[in-house]
Amino acid sequence: MITRYQRLTWCLFSLSLVAACSSSEEEQLQQWMAQQRNQTRSRVERLPEPTKFTPQAYTQEGAIEPFSSQKLAQALKRDAGQPTVNSTLIAPELARRKEPLEASPLDAVVMVGSLLRMGRPVALVRVDNLLYQVRVGNYLGQNYGKVTKVSETGISLREIVQDAAGEWVERTATLQLQEVSK
Repeated sequence: MITRYQRLTWCLFSLSLVAACSSSEEEQLQQWMAQQRNQTRSRVERLPEPTKFTPQAYTQEGAIEPFSSQKLAQALKRDAGQPTVNSTLIAPELARRKEPLEASPLDAVVMVGSLLRMGRPVALVRVDNLLYQVRVGNYLGQNYGKVTKVSETGISLREIVQDAAGEWVERTATLQLQEVSK
């Protein structure tokens, strides 16, 4: 059996060993940290020089102002339905009677099928859950869209629209066959 005195001696011996080991490890750690501090150099990159601001001259003095009376008159003329300078495209469209499918925008018209009637292709379109037959020469949409071609998979249109300057220009549009989901 171990006596009380032997236990006390054993504990003191263990404590002295631990204390001796920790002081030497701590000293080694302090030396390593000092060595790393001496070897490490701080690297601070220089900031780039600021770019010099050079003011630019205003070059739009001769251009049409967006709020000028000329631009306003052109917009009022367009809203009033009066033909503008380039009226050769729009004049025949304004003189003819409108067809029922011109009341709906083109994105509301859906092609659902096609067929041949008397040897000529006819497209079937749906607007507001009503079916219509469309042939070459009919009009679709609100931009004076005249049907130029009907195929099994689509309808080609020639539309007359105003560009940013207010001039009437032609553009092509297509309406593709849509699959009906059940």
